[in-house]
Amino acid sequence: MPVLLIHRRFQAFTTQLGEIFQLLVESVRSLRYERPSWKDFLNQLHFVGVKSQSVVITTGAATGMVLCAQTFLQFHKVKMDTATGAVVSIGMSSELGPVLAALMLTGRVGAAMTAELGTMKVTEQIDALRALAAHPVDTLVVPRFLALLASAPLLTAESVVVGIVSSWLVGVHLLGIDSAYYLVNMTRYTDPPDVMTGLIKSVVFGAIIAVVSCYKGLNCQGGAEGVGRATTEAVVAASISILITNFFLTLFLARVFYP
Repeated sequence: MPVLLIHRRFQAFTTQLGEIFQLLVESVRSLRYERPSWKDFLNQLHFVGVKSQSVVITTGAATGMVLCAQTFLQFHKVKMDTATGAVVSIGMSSELGPVLAALMLTGRVGAAMTAELGTMKVTEQIDALRALAAHPVDTLVVPRFLALLASAPLLTAESVVVGIVSSWLVGVHLLGIDSAYYLVNMTRYTDPPDVMTGLIKSVVFGAIIAVVSCYKGLNCQGGAEGVGRATTEAVVAASISILITNFFLTLFLARVFYP
């Protein structure tokens, strides 16, 4: 009995994974053959990008300050205080910045997208679109997909910059690190591939959030309770996918930039 249950769950997981990948392919294909609605795209860009700045900036600032304090406390034991800035800069640029910004976008944007599309699904608005010869992928998924692809790198860069500036303020004015050494070591050991790694990751994470959230919304069933369940599943699935994908992207991009 447990073996049969595991088999069914694995089969359902692989089926959903295939359907999510199919939705991604349809979205990319739609970009090739159909011109997206600029009005819908700009509306989604404002919702995803502009309205997410506060949570992304707050996350970046808090992460930079905490990382600076913890790194200083450990490096101070071995008299390497001035290396704190380099660790914060590299960590924020290549790992913490893109991952935490993506997780914040998942909680704010991904949940909202799933709830919106799920409500349209259970109230049969999506069926009405099909009756009007409007494909749901072209009308609903593509603008959100493009908005996340465009916004995620910008929000990640903003989070990284705010985090580094916050760490400098804490390190120099609170912990007493010399500002010149802090900045020199930061710029010396932070390479362009570190920044490119974070930006590439943010694009991939944005695509994951968009596709997973839209898939869960378009396949929502069960009325209001189903909308809540789909929203929870979308946030959990996208967050786990981001964390797992981050590991493999780190290994792959390290081999690309540092062969």
